[in-house]
Amino acid sequence: MKKEEIKLPVPPFTLETAKQKIQLAEDAWNSQDPIKVSKAYTVDSEWRNRSQFVNGREEIQSFLENKWQNERNYKLKKEYWAHGDDRIAVRFEYEYQTKDGDWFRAHGNENWEFDSKGLMKKRYASINDVPIKEEERKL
Repeated sequence: MKKEEIKLPVPPFTLETAKQKIQLAEDAWNSQDPIKVSKAYTVDSEWRNRSQFVNGREEIQSFLENKWQNERNYKLKKEYWAHGDDRIAVRFEYEYQTKDGDWFRAHGNENWEFDSKGLMKKRYASINDVPIKEEERKL
């Protein structure tokens, strides 16, 4: 029998547990480990990332593998924006370097919805990229 997946903290979220969930997500994404990151999502998770739609853990893993092959020296910071019983909204920014050596800062907002086991079932991200000089890096 398959072990039931639970990803603490679980809904309903308090301010404290919402901030814990955000920090766990930030730490996972900064690991740049697509398998580790994908385990925070339901097997049928639904994403919108910029104009791209991604569905399920396998597509999430492929998306992240490609992302981190192209976005080098990746560093992310997430910040609490708001929360409800099973939803969290964050603002974020991250910096990365392209294969050509150009630096960018990406910033935006994410809306997350969780199932009762604390797995994210929906992630909608609006992201903008701004070219920066290496000496302008903040993260």
